[in-house]
Amino acid sequence: MLNIKPFACIRPTKDMAKRTAALPYDVYNRKEAKAYVKDKPYSFLRIDRPETAFDEDFDVYSDEAYKKAKELLEGDMEAGIYIKDNEEAYYIYELTMDSRSQSGIVACAAIDDYVENRIKKHENTRVQKELDRIRHIDTLSAQTGAIFLAYKSCAVLKNIIANKKKEQPLYDFISDDKVKHRVWKIADAQTIKNIKEAFAKMEGAYIADGHHRASSAVKVGLERRKAKDYVAGGESDYFLSVLFDEEELYIMPYNRVVKDLAGLSKDEFLEKLKADFNIQRLEAAFEPDEAKTFGMYIDKSWYKLELKNKESKGIIEDLDVSILEEFVLKPILNIQNTRTDDRIVFVGGIRGLKELEMMVDLGMAVAFSMYPTSIGELISVADANFLMPAKSTWFEPKLMSGILYMRYSFE
Repeated sequence: MLNIKPFACIRPTKDMAKRTAALPYDVYNRKEAKAYVKDKPYSFLRIDRPETAFDEDFDVYSDEAYKKAKELLEGDMEAGIYIKDNEEAYYIYELTMDSRSQSGIVACAAIDDYVENRIKKHENTRVQKELDRIRHIDTLSAQTGAIFLAYKSCAVLKNIIANKKKEQPLYDFISDDKVKHRVWKIADAQTIKNIKEAFAKMEGAYIADGHHRASSAVKVGLERRKAKDYVAGGESDYFLSVLFDEEELYIMPYNRVVKDLAGLSKDEFLEKLKADFNIQRLEAAFEPDEAKTFGMYIDKSWYKLELKNKESKGIIEDLDVSILEEFVLKPILNIQNTRTDDRIVFVGGIRGLKELEMMVDLGMAVAFSMYPTSIGELISVADANFLMPAKSTWFEPKLMSGILYMRYSFE
């Protein structure tokens, strides 16, 4: 039984939505973030990544950074860039990329559902990233980045979404990355009741993207329960989410690039791969079209790697990201922990195969193009209370920050 409630949203005025909207804070590295906000004075990335206001040697985790984020947020509020809806409501958020649309319900999910594992995880989190978002949420007293959740298909919610989308949207714009964004508000009591009841009948939901933001928001909420003026059921008992039907989601590959061959020559490396893979040299870049198959770029050449033994070994073991770890990264390249080893870099599929070629041509040793993890695999892993290897899923399109967010009623 999920507790998914409407909320009093803070959102930009209609004419400002396109200018405030920004991709999630962790999509950019520091240099990219600073360059992006340079000519975008209203972008929410300024607030999500406040170090962009300072020199490159500035400590991104300093108190001053988080104070700057709060200053920028409150400045935008005072300038009338954002308004607060007085009534609690749900919102429909539709994203369209390459003629393919997905529509989610923007709402607040209960932190107790997360703690009690009704909102299920498939990844571990890194302490440093978690602490950063904890301080960001706590200092701003706001949740500015929604958690991307998936739920098993529901006819009631499908009908509600379809009917609402027949009306005029609150927002309708195309972002810099060519994704179309549209938002509708649901404020009538009967529809709110129907949505709340539909979620209440579900056994659970799944974190698709945003594990660090979710964990951070939950920890802030639990800490705020200790405050003298804490009121049960207030905003801090929930975290901002966008919930999507599993059937609408699109997962891209999450590719891997490794800095060196662990002391091996190229020929020695290829020879070791032959123990577990059939290897074919190719004339062009290769993106796998089936599971247990990998593309590999090394020394300006592409290869196809096909696992010899394709027998099922288990939910986690059968994931392509697990296969690469078991047969290549750990035994041959000596990368024992992909979460902590800085010799491996993860590259979202949205960047394409050219990005892999460029990285290797500029000095990295080898790149692997992956077959994407499916939403069915994600759900199976989460239902079994297992965790996937690091960086197993890359969802597109990304949810924008700076369109809909929530602030706590007390600080």
